[in-house]
Amino acid sequence: MLKLKILFLCTGNSCRSQMAEGWARHLKADVIEAYSAGIEKHGMNPHAIKVMAEAGVDITGHHSKTVAELGPVKLDYVVTVCGHANEHCPLFSGQAKVVHVGFDDPPKLTKHLPDGEAKLAIYRQVRDQIRAFIETLPEGLNRG
Repeated sequence: MLKLKILFLCTGNSCRSQMAEGWARHLKADVIEAYSAGIEKHGMNPHAIKVMAEAGVDITGHHSKTVAELGPVKLDYVVTVCGHANEHCPLFSGQAKVVHVGFDDPPKLTKHLPDGEAKLAIYRQVRDQIRAFIETLPEGLNRG
């Protein structure tokens, strides 16, 4: 069976799209070939790495990248996981269907908080929301 090639796209490819790629590789590797990228690249978010590790998903090997750095991948779907990426989504050649599934931005929600449990709780909440979405794939993509 051919795997669906899915790109998870957000603004900086540091948190939400990385979590989505990590979950897709962890939970759906048999049916999905997962990628992530950003409109820009902001580096990996250490809190995202930490909360994914708590859930048993290692994303330490991931790196922040732009769509241009992916190279010529024939994508089936592009899932925008933030409003900014959805509004500024680059055009993709071929058959890629763009689907928007927005998630809150943990760095933005926690910028006023010191490092610690209160901050990590928000990252965990978004991590779990992303996991719940990934668990619906690939069927969950056909709602658009």
